[in-house]
Amino acid sequence: MPKLRQLVLGTHNRSKGGELAELVRSLPCEVKTLADFPEAIEVVEDGDSFAANARRKASGQAVHLGAWVLGEDSGLEVESLGGSPGIFSARYAGADATDDQNNRKLLAELDGLPPARRRARYVCHAALADPTGEIRGESEDFCCGRILTQPAGEHGFGYDPLFEIVEYHRTFGQLGPAVKRCLSHRSRAIRRLVPSLRNLMSLRWV
Repeated sequence: MPKLRQLVLGTHNRSKGGELAELVRSLPCEVKTLADFPEAIEVVEDGDSFAANARRKASGQAVHLGAWVLGEDSGLEVESLGGSPGIFSARYAGADATDDQNNRKLLAELDGLPPARRRARYVCHAALADPTGEIRGESEDFCCGRILTQPAGEHGFGYDPLFEIVEYHRTFGQLGPAVKRCLSHRSRAIRRLVPSLRNLMSLRWV
């Protein structure tokens, strides 16, 4: 098994890819995204959990590219909606929904609810697959907040303009990328996985 010298971030989403690249920038390896691989495939996200989808994205892409791939699946869970939109966060308003359409549907679903019933959390599950498709490391973490009644801020993507970090009285859309890298579900999950990545980079394969 070749040493982990190149890490492919398994996402076609440019905004998400940018976030991930910043989170692993300190690692002693070459970091690529799927944008660097025209032959990259679209992995069907038909798992029943964030963990299942992350594993499928990492493993499927790793085998296809013959590379180490970091896959992740993330989304928003709203308590009063029974955890929805959950794994369907990116397509909450339909298969080809835009962020704005998803946000508008979420606001409609929560219309009239008081702040106490608008609690939510972002979830991220990350999985690392080696070139054979074997999962070599996993992590999951969360970021808790609540959903506002209207968007605020121009930063981020997805539900960020609606997702308020209560302690800061600001949404991810207002706080900006530097703060989000410290607080977000994605940054927390990746930070938990970094020690495993460093260990794999130092191993001598036979």
